[in-house]
Amino acid sequence: MRGAVRLVLVAGVAAALAGCSIPSWMPLIGKAKGPPPGAPPPSEVRAPLLSRPALPPDAEAVMDRVICVVNSDAVTLYELDEAEAYYLYENKLPRPSEGEERAKLRERILASIIEKRLQIQQAEREKLTVEDAEMSERMGEIQKRLGATTSAEFEEMIKAQGLVIEAVKKRIREQLLVERMIRRKVSLRVSVTEEEIDRYLIANREKLETGLAFEASGEDGWTAARRRADEIYSRVLAGEDFGDLAREYSEDAGTAKNGGRLGVLKRGELAPDIETAVLRLSPGEHSPPFRSQVGYHLFELDSKETLAGEQLAQARNQIRDILYKQKYETRLQEWLTEIRGKAIIEMRL
Repeated sequence: MRGAVRLVLVAGVAAALAGCSIPSWMPLIGKAKGPPPGAPPPSEVRAPLLSRPALPPDAEAVMDRVICVVNSDAVTLYELDEAEAYYLYENKLPRPSEGEERAKLRERILASIIEKRLQIQQAEREKLTVEDAEMSERMGEIQKRLGATTSAEFEEMIKAQGLVIEAVKKRIREQLLVERMIRRKVSLRVSVTEEEIDRYLIANREKLETGLAFEASGEDGWTAARRRADEIYSRVLAGEDFGDLAREYSEDAGTAKNGGRLGVLKRGELAPDIETAVLRLSPGEHSPPFRSQVGYHLFELDSKETLAGEQLAQARNQIRDILYKQKYETRLQEWLTEIRGKAIIEMRL
């Protein structure tokens, strides 16, 4: 097989679902161990927008104002403000100015809070629990990722972000509950069959083979009148050597001396109409006269890479991941729509 295979496929989702990572709400990923030179001491370090400012006497009541009730659970204004701060911090975005832009952002964030609350409620109804060992393992993973060598150092890093360790543990426990709930309601109900992979492969084979090599003769060869092209094609079919005829009759001086050979080509290197005509052929097959903008051509396909062996196995695995992700997203949205439809959600914002 000539050439390397380059498959441009969406990375599969199955591997990401199987792993554990720092929760998306943790504004700590990538932090170096200890403050950088010139930074304030840890007691003064705060993640942007994560700490409550000095509040007037009645501000606590405002911050804790209930803005939404999800079944029997209240969502407060402070929870929305906190979630917005985390979102902006994680995505390195400035706080949008007051107005329609910020209102839309907060609307999306509130919808995410409601979605998560519904999943946790469902997990509690089905009596799902998180074992202490699971909590310890996840906390240990986060501690290791952050570069903290001891629990005390880890807690100091948490405090430096304006958080408390108990709040972090609560969020991690909720995340583990949601993950377990999604496995039960979504992941375990999604599968991809070999027949589905076969159908996808047939429908998308041309795209999957992009980058594979082929070797042909005759491009720009025999740029001639149709009558001459037909005559030469008849001689090819009668068994005369394609290369000899190319050397004698081809009007492309660059390829004629080499028997019309174009050499090894990657898909996409020829004009699309010419490449389509060439790739319709099987190795050793000749094309009938083909007309392009510059005249008539005859082609002989010497060899063509196709998906086979290890390349085919790799393609099938990538297809499996694509189909799994599609099915997973569809099933997840169906389930979320189902539990939202059964919920009583009262907006007070």
